[in-house]
Amino acid sequence: MRDFLPLGEWAEKIVNFIVKNDHGVLAGLGDVVGQMTELTEGFLHLIPDWLLASVFVALGFWRIGWKFAVVAAGALLVIIGTGFWQATMATLALIISSTLISLLVGIPLGIAAALNRRVNYLLRPVLDFMQTMPAFVYLIPAAMLFGLGRVPAVLATVIFAMPPVVRLTALGIRQVNKEQVEAGITFGCTPLQVLLKIQIPGALPSIMAGVNQTIMMALSMVIIASMVGGGGLGNNVLASIQRLDIGLGFESGLAVVLLAIILDRLTESFGVPKEERIARRKNQGQGA
Repeated sequence: MRDFLPLGEWAEKIVNFIVKNDHGVLAGLGDVVGQMTELTEGFLHLIPDWLLASVFVALGFWRIGWKFAVVAAGALLVIIGTGFWQATMATLALIISSTLISLLVGIPLGIAAALNRRVNYLLRPVLDFMQTMPAFVYLIPAAMLFGLGRVPAVLATVIFAMPPVVRLTALGIRQVNKEQVEAGITFGCTPLQVLLKIQIPGALPSIMAGVNQTIMMALSMVIIASMVGGGGLGNNVLASIQRLDIGLGFESGLAVVLLAIILDRLTESFGVPKEERIARRKNQGQGA
């Protein structure tokens, strides 16, 4: 059957046009992203494993309780004991970099979508496209535009992981009590003051849920991004597939799972009101 709508050819021509006519913009963007990722990874490698693990355990105890702190300590000991600490820190650096970019772009977009109906209508199909396109597809233009390495891995991850924080930020701001917003306007607050002092604080649980989902999607994507040289645990997972090495696959996959559990629970806790966290910790103490 003859193709009468060559969308693939058009997409390829667009990417090739960008590559030939970017006037150094892509190189500059790649340098910024690459340096940010390298600095983050270098900082994580600079901290001794026992000290950084202690920070995670202390955060778990502060935000969730002693039971999770014990679980986090055990998980981190497993990662250190199996020799995947360095690879885990490389993966964490990719997650931090891609998540920061996703939040810097996604939260303002979510605010704009909540406050402007036209922006919301324009963003919805774009977000649908970003969420439903198979993750592997993003690696092709990213590699063509930025070559191989951390930069295409981070930027492909940003595209894949950004939609949740945009959607949940917009949803949270829309659900803020309208009476509180009207009261702020009545007392003379400017639109910016209403946004910063009423709407964003009221939407914080929803925004933090978006942050949590973005981090989880970033974690899943950076593993896939090892195919374009992203590094970290993804390299070990990819190597285990290529060699059919069950042991390497199990150990590297377990490190991914343990890192995901720690990041998921910690980021989730920042969206939980203080009173609820205190109640949970009291229940833990009673259960003990």
